[in-house]
Amino acid sequence: MIVTLVRATRSALLAPSPGDRRSAGPLLGAALLGTCLATAIAPQAAAQDRPGVTATELKIGNTNAYSGPASAYGVIAKAETAFFKMINDQGGIAGRQINFISLDDAYSPPKTVEQVRRLIEEDKVAFLFNTLGTATNTAIQRYVNQKKVPQLFVSTGADKWGDYKKFPWTMGWQPSYRTEAQVYTKYLLQQKPDAKMAILYQNDDFGKDYPAGVKDVLGDRWDKVVVKEATYEVTDPTIDSQMATLKASGADALLVAATPKFAAQAIRKAHDLGWKPQFFFLTNVSASVGAVIEPAGKENAVDVITTGYLKDPTDPAWKDDAGMNEWRAFMAKYMPGAELSDSGYVFAYGVSKTMMQVLKQCDGDFSRENVMKQAANLKDFDPVVALPGIKVNTSPTNYHPITALQLQKWNGQTWVRFGDVIEGIRS
Repeated sequence: MIVTLVRATRSALLAPSPGDRRSAGPLLGAALLGTCLATAIAPQAAAQDRPGVTATELKIGNTNAYSGPASAYGVIAKAETAFFKMINDQGGIAGRQINFISLDDAYSPPKTVEQVRRLIEEDKVAFLFNTLGTATNTAIQRYVNQKKVPQLFVSTGADKWGDYKKFPWTMGWQPSYRTEAQVYTKYLLQQKPDAKMAILYQNDDFGKDYPAGVKDVLGDRWDKVVVKEATYEVTDPTIDSQMATLKASGADALLVAATPKFAAQAIRKAHDLGWKPQFFFLTNVSASVGAVIEPAGKENAVDVITTGYLKDPTDPAWKDDAGMNEWRAFMAKYMPGAELSDSGYVFAYGVSKTMMQVLKQCDGDFSRENVMKQAANLKDFDPVVALPGIKVNTSPTNYHPITALQLQKWNGQTWVRFGDVIEGIRS
């Protein structure tokens, strides 16, 4: 279409004028042709500068574990898909409908690389949002930063997502796993200075953040407090042997840094072994009642301690809470029949609300540069499902949006919060 326009204009401009058929026509024609070419090409260049953005559409890419060992997290992307449908039903954003393309990577880094290349190079998404998993996001981090594609609010709390100097196009959302481990360790030492701790963790960057956080607090006391460590691979069928080994260590405190499948196994196996450590700490990414506690057995999880930064959908304290009522209305309309005890749906709503705030701040300019700029300019944003006192804050030198946590304990029916909201250290 542009080529046809340019050719037609060139023929008209180069036709000799009645006044001077030898000189003025070609000179004037060349000048005007240059202007016309620039005008015709400009929209094309602008479009190339804004991949995934048209006058009517904004493409956003995502990968999640719809299958594989972490498939319990698939509900997150399902809820995000529903959330963007809600936004589209309300008219979209800046006159554009959101095309949310979410692909299954089965929690497998090689598959994530394949799917993300497809999203960026074939689907031409504007940016990535809430791609799930520590190992999987690690596999694509260098690639997306080289491409200068925003990798926003990744669905993992690894501490490294806040490295704005080395990876300026990657940003986390949830609290750092390392900070979470520091909170557990400080609490343990306050309650039992002579405690003996055992740690079970996934053998990747997700799991390794937990012993690192424990070591931050213990320092040279590590060998006196931590009596046994055990790891597992995501491909392992069970963690039964690891749990037996940890029990045999004589530890009276256990920290489990595991994804839902293995977290549920750990709680149930501890019960089967007759092992009830005085302190049982569980990573907050596996605190879902529906995905972990119920499969493990509600009674088996009594006194398990975790941290929270989002409102627990099973907690009666939020029965009349405005933010949770907003979430429940969304779930009723866009995800009817979903298990409301699964906190993955709450997480999805909170992170999606944060993404929408970024898009609103873009004010219609969805270039990758501006999307990243606005993501790094969030001030005391309330995603409505966060615990009181917890807000989202970012800056060009702070890529850890949420840094506060509150301890909570399972009482057999719900998580009960205790103590104050603890603010972590912003990097």
